Amino acid sequence: MSGPRCPQCAQPWVSPRLLPCLHSLCEPCLRRLEPPEGPPGAARPVLCPVCDAEVAGRCLTCGVRLCRFCCRAHRRQKKTASHAVTELENTKDCSQAGKPLLCPSHPTEELRLFCEQCDQPVCRECVLGRHRQHPCDFTGNVIHRHGDALRELLKSSQQHMDTLEDVLSQVNEMGSAVRSRAEAVAAEICQFARGYVKAIEEHRDRLLKQLEDLKVQKENLLHLQKAQLQQLLLDMSTGVEFTEHLLMSGSDVEILLTKGAVSSRLTKLNSVAYSTQPSVDDRIQFSPHERAGQCCGYEVFGAILRKVVDPARCTLHGEDLHSARQNQLSGFTLLCKDTTGERMGRGGEAVRVTITHKVKRDCALKPTVCDNGDGTYCISYSPEEPGLYAVCVCVKGQHVQGSPFTLMVKHKFREHQGVFHCCTFCSSGGQKAARCACGGTMPGGYQGCGHGHKGHPGCHHWSCCGQVKESSECLCGPPSDTSLRSLLRTVAL
Repeated sequence: MSGPRCPQCAQPWVSPRLLPCLHSLCEPCLRRLEPPEGPPGAARPVLCPVCDAEVAGRCLTCGVRLCRFCCRAHRRQKKTASHAVTELENTKDCSQAGKPLLCPSHPTEELRLFCEQCDQPVCRECVLGRHRQHPCDFTGNVIHRHGDALRELLKSSQQHMDTLEDVLSQVNEMGSAVRSRAEAVAAEICQFARGYVKAIEEHRDRLLKQLEDLKVQKENLLHLQKAQLQQLLLDMSTGVEFTEHLLMSGSDVEILLTKGAVSSRLTKLNSVAYSTQPSVDDRIQFSPHERAGQCCGYEVFGAILRKVVDPARCTLHGEDLHSARQNQLSGFTLLCKDTTGERMGRGGEAVRVTITHKVKRDCALKPTVCDNGDGTYCISYSPEEPGLYAVCVCVKGQHVQGSPFTLMVKHKFREHQGVFHCCTFCSSGGQKAARCACGGTMPGGYQGCGHGHKGHPGCHHWSCCGQVKESSECLCGPPSDTSLRSLLRTVAL
């Protein structure tokens, strides 16, 4: 009679135990697992034989994860002797559906209550004992809330599975496109090479070898990405299938008992980052007019273009790289280079530039990127707000050399209109709100002119833009040489 079997020994279950990764093993197989080598005395959890996930025990009181050795040491410590420690072999699978589960601390009592503070099922004796001050309720009253939380995690996992399947489909299609494109380029190379007898045949073989290497390189990257995505999808499938079975067939206590492990596993899987696009593209080009040196004494043409831009070697140039002025068009140049430091010589790269105000987070510029088609890109912008900006320049999603960097935008320069006023008290009769003819307010505060005014603090002979007008006369007469030198020093400052 066939039935569920242990994935380790392929025999029918013997006291199956649930692991944190949601795989199950027979208790004898679980006891035979050896921990990986590590430093002496260090906690060494064993590894699941199905997915290589770490397997460890857990203290239900303080929430600390422990290996088997530490679980036993935890019970021997005076401070933690009363803690409820669940060793690996005591975590049961949900295959015992319908059977009442007994409390590990009180074997004659059934787990019918749930401690909200400790987040674990408890029995009546536990509630009367170390859970006396904790909020507890019957499992039937809390199962809906905790079950809904698992359903939300399940829904998120299912969405990730759909995305993973779509990405895997794209990876497969891209693999076919790479192979098809490589075959097409091979045909072009063969047609080009037929015009040259021995020299061209050797050149053809060399080009085919380069093409094969490039194809293998791209396929290897796609195979690696595919393997990673398939493994993640497999882990997701295991978690989803187990959770669905638990929610459909498990009892309230079983769901609550395994809720922590299920939540932990699904949360961990949902947090795994993966690319939603193939890791490479199918851009393989053959240029028949490209000089390829000599072969058997003959100059040959034709080369596979596989020059790759290296963001770390790309450089930024321009006088306006670190400073600009408000409401004025400014910019700089990006020079793209390959992995050897040579200029790319062609455009088409994915260049992204962001310019954000460091203080006003909602203030960002919209730069214009112009591809010159020769490996250089002109970035232009016109800042409306002065201040310090953070500039990021990325090629293919990576920062170029010198990025990110800071940009200082200065206030717009206003030229004086040629009409100069004396200080507030001299030319306006003491009006503090007097304005210069150019529209600016009087700067400088109260600068002394050296006459020891009795009716007002003093005056200065400069305009709102900081220019000295020595021909201006104060109401109290010309200043002394000493006061004029002091005034000029003030203006210079």
